[in-house]
Amino acid sequence: MAKPLSHGFVREIRVEKPSLANNTSDAGRLEQSLKKQLETDYVRMPLHLLKNLPTRLRQSDFRAKVVLFKDPYQWVLLDIINPEDGITPLGIAIDIGTTRIVLNLVNLETGDILGEKGFDNPQAQIGPDVLARIHHSNQPEGLDSLHKLVIDSVNSHIGDLCRDQGFKRQDVFLITGAGNTAMTHLFLGIESYEIIKEPYIPCVNVPNSVEARELGLDINSRGYAFLFPNIGSYFGGDLISGILFARLHEKENPCIMVDVGTNAEIVVGSREWLIACAGAAGPALEGGVSKIGMTAKPGVIERVQIDPEAGSLEIKTIEDQPAIGICGSGMIDLAACLFLTGMIDIRGKFSKPRCKDRLFEKDGIDYFILVDEKNSGTDGPICLNQVDLNSLTSSKAAMYTILEVIVNNTAGLAFEDLAKFYVAGTFGSFIDPRSAISIGMLPEMGLERFEVLGNSSLGGATMLLTDASAFEQILEIRKSITYIELNVNQEFMNMFSGAKFYPHTDRSRFPSVKIMV
Repeated sequence: MAKPLSHGFVREIRVEKPSLANNTSDAGRLEQSLKKQLETDYVRMPLHLLKNLPTRLRQSDFRAKVVLFKDPYQWVLLDIINPEDGITPLGIAIDIGTTRIVLNLVNLETGDILGEKGFDNPQAQIGPDVLARIHHSNQPEGLDSLHKLVIDSVNSHIGDLCRDQGFKRQDVFLITGAGNTAMTHLFLGIESYEIIKEPYIPCVNVPNSVEARELGLDINSRGYAFLFPNIGSYFGGDLISGILFARLHEKENPCIMVDVGTNAEIVVGSREWLIACAGAAGPALEGGVSKIGMTAKPGVIERVQIDPEAGSLEIKTIEDQPAIGICGSGMIDLAACLFLTGMIDIRGKFSKPRCKDRLFEKDGIDYFILVDEKNSGTDGPICLNQVDLNSLTSSKAAMYTILEVIVNNTAGLAFEDLAKFYVAGTFGSFIDPRSAISIGMLPEMGLERFEVLGNSSLGGATMLLTDASAFEQILEIRKSITYIELNVNQEFMNMFSGAKFYPHTDRSRFPSVKIMV
């Protein structure tokens, strides 16, 4: 039998055998063993577990493997397993993204990640964004349909993931999930309409652990599920999960974490304090806003580089397929290359003398040919137009301004004071910090201070499955965060206009950025 994690949710125990000298009840002796090992005053034992407890203890000769969870402060005993049965208790960690959902299958005894599976959020068939889904949830049976879509899809992929690794879904005892506030409500089947109405109030900020079957999750009948708490309508459990994963709350020196999707969500701080904010800074990087923008898949441009000798652009697509569009990391690279070669000026406007025959005009709008028709994987050339470039300029300016407000104006720090700059989510997985610095999207800092976290929401949910103490950390993180509202922040609006230039109106902030011509 694998050695359980000393701080995990699966423990090996020995229960004192009954005798005339010790005629305490079976449940009492079991509770004593658990309280001693867990260093707690109370362990809750559900009725279903007590019904055949005497038989199960004696079948295993009073040795057992126990599966536990928290609710959220008190310990709950979920099941007792005979060590000879060969059962490996499993957990599922879920990143409940608006666009995409990702699962990790975790061995609860060892903490090993056994497999990962990602899939598109099926709620997108009802609405592509949070707002559309919440409006649908307020229609008759709308909430139930959204809840059922996501639960049925998660159940299906849990089954596939277990089967792929040689397990059964009944081996899954625990589920931890993290998502934004709206996705958390819809996953739990909770009314969410008030989130989008002034004064923007969620139904719940700290949901308790719940029996998995109550949510319709098809795992072990005694399994439990827990979703990370949120701060409010616009700061969800996915960010708290990210803080846990980055261990931002344990840092001696101030660090910053940035997660950019439709919104930019930012946390800065250390073990002493945490300040957070969210603001619109990502629309130009999302598929559907730019005509050529799309999420990552074969043929999507993910990298754009400059040939230093010829001054020409070189592109790389996913799986080296003919180009069909461009994703966020490619878009940032492209803007950096255009600026550094002088093809766009400091205002983010195309330069006709520098672009030459790559630039053409249609309906009064300039178009830059990134991939010509003969090399494109579509029916025509891949082009970036001035309107899309303006959108990217606004997004990069908003991103930098948000960072400036929270770091300089709110926390009273300089960017140089930050020990680490963590970038999370899809944005953080693929962005080249040099490109983001070149356009003035991220502050100029030593590249060694940038650290890619990848899917920090999934990472934090996975950590919770392997470390029972994370429950208390999560709740402490939530209580320690000071949230600032940017929508009413006048400083933001004042600084935003300066950041709309490349890289900024104050060039001294970006001394390393040099135009090649």
